[in-house]
Amino acid sequence: MKRRKEGEKACGKGEERRREGRRKRRNKERKMSERIASCGSLYDSTNLLLQYCNNDDTVSASSNMDMEDRVSQLEQRLQLQEDEIQLLKAALADALRRLGCCEEQNSGTQPGGVNAAGRRSLAATAPAPTKKVRQLLQTLPSRPLSNGYPQQKRLLSSPSSPKKEVLQSIKRKSMSTERLTLLRREMGADSRSRTTSSSSSSCGKSKSKECSFNAEDGYVRMFLRGRPVTMHIPDEQKEGYSLDQKVAVPDRKLKLQWVYGYRGRDCRSNLYLLPTGEIVYFNASVVVLYNTEEQQQRHYLGHNDDVKCLSVHPDMVTIATGQVAGNSKDGKLLAPHVRVWDSVSLNTLHVLGMGVFDRAVTCVAFSKSNGGTFLCAVDDANDHILSVWNWQKEKQLAEVKCSNDSVFAAVFHPMDTNLIVTCGKSHINFWTVEGNTLTKRQGLFEKHEKPKYVLCVAFAENGDAITGDSSGNIYVWAKGGSRISQVVSGAHEGGIFSLCVLKDGMLVSGGGKDRRVVLWDHGYSKQTEMEVGESFGPVRALAEGKQGELFIGTTKNAIIRAAFPDTLTPIVQGHTDELWGLDIHPSMEQFVTCGQDRQVHLWDTHSHQPLWSKTIEDPGRSAGFHPSGTVVVVGTMTARWLVLDTDTRDLVSMHTDGNEIISNVKYSPDGNFLAVASHDNFVYIYAVTENGRKYSRVGKCTGHSSFVTHLDWSADSQYLVTNSGDYEILFWEASSGKHVTTMDTVRNLKWATSTCTLSFNTFGIWPDGADGTDINAVCRSHDSSLLASADDFGKVHLFSSPCSQPRAPSHMYGGHSSHVTNVAFLHDDSYLISTGGKDTSILQWAVV
Repeated sequence: MKRRKEGEKACGKGEERRREGRRKRRNKERKMSERIASCGSLYDSTNLLLQYCNNDDTVSASSNMDMEDRVSQLEQRLQLQEDEIQLLKAALADALRRLGCCEEQNSGTQPGGVNAAGRRSLAATAPAPTKKVRQLLQTLPSRPLSNGYPQQKRLLSSPSSPKKEVLQSIKRKSMSTERLTLLRREMGADSRSRTTSSSSSSCGKSKSKECSFNAEDGYVRMFLRGRPVTMHIPDEQKEGYSLDQKVAVPDRKLKLQWVYGYRGRDCRSNLYLLPTGEIVYFNASVVVLYNTEEQQQRHYLGHNDDVKCLSVHPDMVTIATGQVAGNSKDGKLLAPHVRVWDSVSLNTLHVLGMGVFDRAVTCVAFSKSNGGTFLCAVDDANDHILSVWNWQKEKQLAEVKCSNDSVFAAVFHPMDTNLIVTCGKSHINFWTVEGNTLTKRQGLFEKHEKPKYVLCVAFAENGDAITGDSSGNIYVWAKGGSRISQVVSGAHEGGIFSLCVLKDGMLVSGGGKDRRVVLWDHGYSKQTEMEVGESFGPVRALAEGKQGELFIGTTKNAIIRAAFPDTLTPIVQGHTDELWGLDIHPSMEQFVTCGQDRQVHLWDTHSHQPLWSKTIEDPGRSAGFHPSGTVVVVGTMTARWLVLDTDTRDLVSMHTDGNEIISNVKYSPDGNFLAVASHDNFVYIYAVTENGRKYSRVGKCTGHSSFVTHLDWSADSQYLVTNSGDYEILFWEASSGKHVTTMDTVRNLKWATSTCTLSFNTFGIWPDGADGTDINAVCRSHDSSLLASADDFGKVHLFSSPCSQPRAPSHMYGGHSSHVTNVAFLHDDSYLISTGGKDTSILQWAVV
């Protein structure tokens, strides 16, 4: 009896100790939350959280608590800690982004201006805390994701494993020394590996072999592909002119401020939401981080050609992007590779696969269940090689021939580190990673319809793989197997391009032909749907947003913010085919573009949205505003040109000249004439009346022996100068179209614009060995101090104006991934707009 009483007493004390332990844990968690909430320093908050993660276990080993209870409580603690870590990482990343914005603002660099005097930048006053917080952010442990979101349940093998796992995770992520070493190495090789920096080419001290100066007759002669190009010097510049004179690069520079458009026409799984509230996607060679609430963009500019794929690490900070092969200006091959970078600092952390990948990297993905240690990639070789990497060590672990046909997706299973799923033309494969080998199991369709293409794959909460195919069916593949366990037949009419599993386990599918976005419950029963408008095109990518929102990427290069049942708001729009036509509104912060996609857009540079869009019958090639801004003329690829009302976008008039491309259209400064340049070698002159609403032809400029490429008006609207495809420079009398051959008549004319690539004031933009087609466009700022050029190598150059010395030095900027087709300064010179050809992008640069 005595022993039983002692046992009851001991049990009572054990229960009391357990209650006391639970009470202490609750108090500790409450104090932790209060301390983090009241902490004024991000550094202190992070230190506090890390100390909390390392605290000794408060559950007494001497207690008689059941093992299952202990494990359950430890799981809850670990879940709480991981949630806090994830939220704190998001807050830190957002704070660092805001600090970066403050640094820029406080540095005093405003568009169109220079640094404000007497103002100290935030970077100068407090660099250490920002750097320390950024390093601490990298050391925080990451948590595994399931289809992009944190797993809700985790099983632990032992009661001591939670603390051990957290410590191992911290140790695994504590790479600050290695990363700082890499950053120093990258900064040392900055000019070779990054396109964010400006570069300058020095001006030669001796006379150029390709240029000669005739002081007696007052002209400079250069040679393009062996053809002489003669440019006459104005009288006021003849005295003291020398080819050996040095020219300085301009004091002002360009900074990429906005990227219009999104690459959805031929890329997949390239739209994600980060914890900072930014959506991440890419266009041309730029990866864009767009905060839709604050209407701000940041840009990763580490790539030197088209970005083709993107993946977000489980830590939701590190990002991997893969690019295509390209060619540099000097003809050297730019190898396809994967860049792993920090989305907070925008610094490159690792570069993978230089010399390994072939043609392009089309798929990339981080592993999820092991904290994102591995990365898989698929290239565009004939055999579409699948490779697995330890990305932190930049070491390839395994590779295998994936398929002779197209591969559309390659992803790690969220619960199995050693399982990769790929899909593409007529296949879905399950790959097991074993050491340095990859073993394939083909998915078996058995009695079910085998699709021509398996287009996308996602994972349910329970680990089942879900695929969408070209036949509009959704197949569910049981976890751990390669057989179909459930079918949703005819989920869409036509292909299913994207699947997204939401945080609550619901599934969203995006259709191609039917443009529908459908919500499915846990049993794959349809709940609701909405349809994307035809003007935006089929669904290409889906990403879950905040509070029931979705982000939808489309094949017409648009991104839409959506919510069921029928809320659809476009937030990103762009062209879908080669883009050449560009002009600036004469008095407002607007510009117009037209492309071969038959779209004409009038853009607002503040909202970065089109004020209106109009579909025309023919592919567009050129555009020009009337000086009043009330109408805009659009030249097409079919010899027709249209006049549109800028307020209503209504067609005012339509005309046809010749039967070839209208390469250039430009009104005279007084608005009384319109010059229409054609690839039929002629320039047609029209008299303009009724404020741009009535046109009558008054002349035809005949004399070029090749197609007309560029033209400028004299400031008095009396004369024209034109360039042609065979490097001719000809002058014309506007009222009659008569060819002016007396140079004394035009030598001293003031020109309203400088868009001719061949002229005395612009010939310094041509590099050594240029073949005459390397530069597509040039534009002078309205204050006549700057000259911007667009070249065939994806670069925008900024020169001092006039640019009258051979091979003048310049600032050079990357961002476009194909030939840059056009450039234009806004009416107040605050921004420069550049357009891409095959990359269909529009970049807006702040002049700082």
